[in-house]
This record gives sequence, structure tokens and C-alpha cells, in this order.
Amino acid sequence: MKTVSLRDARNRLTELAREVEDGQVIVVTRNGRPVFDLVPHKHQPGLNVEAGESFLRSKGIVRTVGFVADDFDEPLAEDFLLKPLS
Repeated sequence: MKTVSLRDARNRLTELAREVEDGQVIVVTRNGRPVFDLVPHKHQPGLNVEAGESFLRSKGIVRTVGFVADDFDEPLAEDFLLKPLS
């Protein structure tokens, strides 16, 4: 891990970016104290819906959501929590 001052990082940003692209982690300091790290970018893969559906089908699950009422996201009545459960 390499350490550089903020002033040095400002003057050598392109060079430091190349080092980070090669996998180097660089700590940038101000007055000798770490301020931030320059780290290689990590691609965050998204949710693979097709793979999930394929997995569920392989387990015999055809439908994941059976039914969602039309008023699902409507506010509940004020006294909803006061009514006894039936």
C-alpha cells in the first residue's frame, strides 16, 4: 500500500490512476493523516433474475408470487391495529 500527500496526489493524479488500475491501493493523506483511499473499481453485478427463475424451476417452483391485491400499497385504516384478529 502506497501513501501520498493530497498535494502530491493532485499533481500526479493521472500517474496514480494508472497504478490503481494495476491493482495498487493508494492512501491519500493531509498533514500526515489518512483522508481517503484510491482503490481499483469493482464491478458490482446486478441481480440475475433469469438464473433465479431457472433455479426455482429446477426445484419445482413454477410461480413465485401467487397473488398481489390491487390495493396492496394503499394505506391501512386508522383502526386496523385496534381490531381483534379473527
